[in-house]
Amino acid sequence: MSFISTVREDIATVKTHDPAAQNALVIFLSYPGLHAKWMHTPEHWLWNHGLKSIARIISQITRFFTGVEIHPAAQLGRRFFIDHAMGVVIGETTVVGDDCVLYQGVTLGGTGKECGKRHPTLGNNVTVGAGAKVLGNITLGNNVKVGGNSVVVKDVPDDCTVVGIPGRIVRRNGCRVVEETFEASKHRESMPDPVEEQSRMNRAGIIGNQRRIAELEAEIAELREFVRNLAEL
Repeated sequence: MSFISTVREDIATVKTHDPAAQNALVIFLSYPGLHAKWMHTPEHWLWNHGLKSIARIISQITRFFTGVEIHPAAQLGRRFFIDHAMGVVIGETTVVGDDCVLYQGVTLGGTGKECGKRHPTLGNNVTVGAGAKVLGNITLGNNVKVGGNSVVVKDVPDDCTVVGIPGRIVRRNGCRVVEETFEASKHRESMPDPVEEQSRMNRAGIIGNQRRIAELEAEIAELREFVRNLAEL
C-alpha cells in the first residue's frame, strides 16, 4: 500500500473516531499520533534491514516531537489511531492488529527483563483507554475494550471489556460477567494478584461460616425438641 493511500486511510480513520476532527489538512498537520505512526514506517524498514541504530535514533527524534515512543521493531496494523497521543509507549515485540485505537498515556510494555516475546499482542478493533497499561506477553482478542487506567496482565478473549487493577473481565459478548474464571494454561505471566486471592479467601470463609451456622441451628433445633420431649414425660 502506497504512503499516499495510507495517509488518506488514516485521515479517514481519524474522522471516524474523533468527533472533534476538522478537515483533512488540519488532521494531517496537527495529529501527533498520525505523525508517530507514519514515521514508524521508515523506522521499521530500517530496523528490518539491519540499520537498527539509525532506526532507534530516528524513533527517539519522533518521540521528542510527538510524545509517542514506538520501538522500531513493533508491528502495527492498518488504520491504527493514537488519539491525543502524549505519553504512549509501545514496546519492541508488540503486535497491534487492524483498526485499533489507543488513548493518551497507554503503555504496551513488558513486566521485567524476560527475553523473547515480552510485549502484548492486540487483535483487531481493540480500544485501550487513557492511562491503561497492557503488560507482558499476553494476547488481547478481537473487539476487546480496556478501561482507562486499567492494568492488564492476563490474556483476554474476544469481545470482552476489561477494567480495574489488575484488569478483570466485566463484560463478555455484551453480557455482564459477575465472577471471572481463568484457565491456568492461559496465564503467561507469573505476577500475583493478592487482592483477588484475598477476596476468594474471604468468600470461601463466608461460605464455610454459613454452612457451620446452618449445622448449629439444626443441632439447636434437635436439642430443643429433645428438651420438650423430656418435659412432657
